[in-house]
Amino acid sequence: MSNTNRVYRLAKRPDGTPDHDTFELSEEDVPEPGPGEVLIKTLYLSVDPYMRDRMRAGESYADPWDVGDALRGAVVGEVVESNGARFDEGDIVTGDLEWAEYATAPGPALTEVNPELAPISTALGVLGMPGMTAYFGTREVAQPAAGETFVVTGAAGAVGSVAGQLAKLQGAHVVGFAGSDEKVAFLEDDLGFDVGINYKTTDDYQAALDEAAPDGVDAYFDNVGGPITDAVFTRLNTDARVAVCGQISMYNDEDVPVGPRKLMHVIQSRATVQGLLVSDFEPRFEDATKQLGEWVASGEISYRETVTEGIENAPDAFLGLFEGENIGKQLVQVAER
Repeated sequence: MSNTNRVYRLAKRPDGTPDHDTFELSEEDVPEPGPGEVLIKTLYLSVDPYMRDRMRAGESYADPWDVGDALRGAVVGEVVESNGARFDEGDIVTGDLEWAEYATAPGPALTEVNPELAPISTALGVLGMPGMTAYFGTREVAQPAAGETFVVTGAAGAVGSVAGQLAKLQGAHVVGFAGSDEKVAFLEDDLGFDVGINYKTTDDYQAALDEAAPDGVDAYFDNVGGPITDAVFTRLNTDARVAVCGQISMYNDEDVPVGPRKLMHVIQSRATVQGLLVSDFEPRFEDATKQLGEWVASGEISYRETVTEGIENAPDAFLGLFEGENIGKQLVQVAER
């Protein structure tokens, strides 16, 4: 085990889009686990769009980081030392940990990962928080039924790709918005979406929806917000359900833009619009993980990972999220098991 530990800290609050100056990679001592804690060697760390909001000073659904704080996120790692915790050396665990090569955590804050269920990296993707978000957002909030039309934005990402497949399992007609022809092919050819729309080459979102969803939209899983959501709202059917999961198109805006006002369409459609925080469903994560694991094992749910090598490249992986560089779950591999 190394005697030094590389840790990413918030160097400054970004104005608009973060850049490399937002991050500081420092070399520190490897921490020692306190009573009831374990020391974990990071194998994979997750980068996720919601982390951008934690770089702000204002209130959000996730506590903001102070300048100088270690960045944190979901991690899969190997226990290298246990100080009275319920885990043994060599166990694979996941939890909310620092962006670091080594981190400590109390045993109750960690969940054991079963390497025999699926590759351990999936604990950060299809069998982790993104998969849980898709599972509950689709099945509990958007609730697509057989014969209905389900639309999802950010469809080639970690959440959207699973949400669309879950809607297909329910028998829905699935339309996904993504940011390249490669991603559209991934949606249609690999995941079984009925229609993929490249939003970057589409001039008229409403016309594209008229063609892809001629019977209107019954369920909408929104990861992006902005003009696409404006267009979807004009096509909502009576009693449609909208799950608002993310608004990545606006995360880097210092002033929230005011787009066309579409709430009139909610009155007309009597649609239900509900915000989605996956943490609300935490007591049911174990059952959802089991079900998703069965679907992954059977091939009914497919997934893809974009893996960046080396902790020193974690900022590149994070910044690439806002350029749409990833397909599926974006991960950083920090070390080999």
